[in-house]
Amino acid sequence: MYKEIVKFISYGNIPDDSILYKLGDIFKSFEEGTASDAQLTREIYEQIHRLLAIATDYGFDGNLWQNYLTFLLITDENPFSITCEKTGANDGSVNEFAKNDFKAAMNLFHFDFGPIEKALGINVFTVITHYKAIVKKDLMYNHAVSEKVRTLSGKLASAKDENEFFNIVTDFYKAYGVGMFGLNKAFRISDKDGKVVFHPINNMEVVHLSDLVGYESQKKQLVENTEAFVEGRGANNCLLYGDSGTGKSTSIKAIVNEYYDRGLRMIEIYKHQMKDISTVISLIKNRNYRFIIYMDDLSFEGNETDYKYLKAVIEGGVETKPDNVLIYATSNRRHLIKEEWTDRNDADPNDIHKNDTVEEKLSLVNRFGCQINYSKPNQKEYFHIVKELAHREKIHLSDEELEKEANIWELRHNGMSGRSAQQFINYLKGLENI
Repeated sequence: MYKEIVKFISYGNIPDDSILYKLGDIFKSFEEGTASDAQLTREIYEQIHRLLAIATDYGFDGNLWQNYLTFLLITDENPFSITCEKTGANDGSVNEFAKNDFKAAMNLFHFDFGPIEKALGINVFTVITHYKAIVKKDLMYNHAVSEKVRTLSGKLASAKDENEFFNIVTDFYKAYGVGMFGLNKAFRISDKDGKVVFHPINNMEVVHLSDLVGYESQKKQLVENTEAFVEGRGANNCLLYGDSGTGKSTSIKAIVNEYYDRGLRMIEIYKHQMKDISTVISLIKNRNYRFIIYMDDLSFEGNETDYKYLKAVIEGGVETKPDNVLIYATSNRRHLIKEEWTDRNDADPNDIHKNDTVEEKLSLVNRFGCQINYSKPNQKEYFHIVKELAHREKIHLSDEELEKEANIWELRHNGMSGRSAQQFINYLKGLENI
């Protein structure tokens, strides 16, 4: 195994502490006889434990060893794989290096674990290459990632030579990309030692625009803007504003689900991370994806100044915002920066230029070329939402009974909204299960 691993050229930056390299060191010790059977067994079990943890996280099944190697290949961001993501596998000398790596990878795919199992009296490799996973709910792992890895793993295992292996991998890069952006829909960020780190959101809510009852004109505007963005046409930063519980956040999540297969990705950024926006954009601007930077419940008090980072990114900064990035935000208020009466009259003797103050506070919202209002439904619209959701869930109440109970519900709770309607339906479902 170790002899195959050291042949990697294009994929030579796989971490030294990876399961692959750790197993390579173990097999080297086994072949050279520099470790006891007990030590080898213990070290093998440690790596199998790590492999099982990854298999659980990603829902792998069947040949976990081949699933793992496939996962390494499609998440390793190197000059070759990133170029293939952008342009496909064009002719070039680098292809020969890649084929060298893929020949080694093929040998690892079909590596014979029999000798070490026989020598140590273990069968762990036999188990992981014929693994039957316990059925888990999709919410426990990223089903889309798991399916892609397992499907590709099966194709690679059947490749007859490194040329076919090369074509299968590079076709995948071109279709889905490489690294975490190729596999996941949505991400959060964190700061680690002064560097921005992306974290996949593995259990993003599976919701579609058709699940949101009503708000047809709003959804149409959002789709038209996103469609233009995904197709590389002119599109605007988008602000969804209005009453709480009306489906603003749900609409954006649904948009990401709808356009994921066409290269749309979402990065969620919180208000306290506003200063990192420029860094995030610099890290994604050259990738072959369309990114929505998503900010939920965005608003600023009059004394907060972090919004200036966002203003500079959208328009006004020295560096032009790349074509593959848009800002989508939701807010309960259209004017994102809180205005006060003192902004509009002469009550504040310290502010000489009142109009300048007002314009400054409106300057952020004016940078959103697409502004969509989500207002609370009237009673007729509210009843329509309730009845539609009830019919989908097969609630055994007549429309008249639904309207009567829904009216009582909204009076006792948070008024008429899509969220209130959904909570009412959840309540009814709970009663029917008693």
